[in-house]
Amino acid sequence: MLVSQILKDKGDLVFTASPHETVGAAAALLHTRRVGAMVVLEEDETIAGILSERDIVRVIAEGGAAALSKPISTCMTRDVVFAQPEETVDALLARMTDRRIRHLPVCKGKRLAGIISIGDLVKYKISEAQAEAEGLKAYIAAG
Repeated sequence: MLVSQILKDKGDLVFTASPHETVGAAAALLHTRRVGAMVVLEEDETIAGILSERDIVRVIAEGGAAALSKPISTCMTRDVVFAQPEETVDALLARMTDRRIRHLPVCKGKRLAGIISIGDLVKYKISEAQAEAEGLKAYIAAG
């Protein structure tokens, strides 16, 4: 299955933030929206980075509660790893595992087209395995 098909099923909603927002405000948004990461966009809509729960934990561990008043730009991941709509689930699983990341923004050219999480990919792989098992059961039953 391709990334574009997963986005078609799950939707292309991506929560974003400005690099000038505070870490505390971003943490509250992640909690409220029940997501693990958000894409950080510059005013011209270019991607500046990605902010994940891990980034927030790291900055608080290093700077204590005062880190919550810092701008997102001080702790976001700037070296963003992207996915393309035509990539496969297996390719993304390998990339995410190798890089130890859980979220990949999907870009079509330079435009943000969605975001894929490791959970989205695992969900697909489970449904694929279940469909295959059901097919094998039907084949065996038909004898």
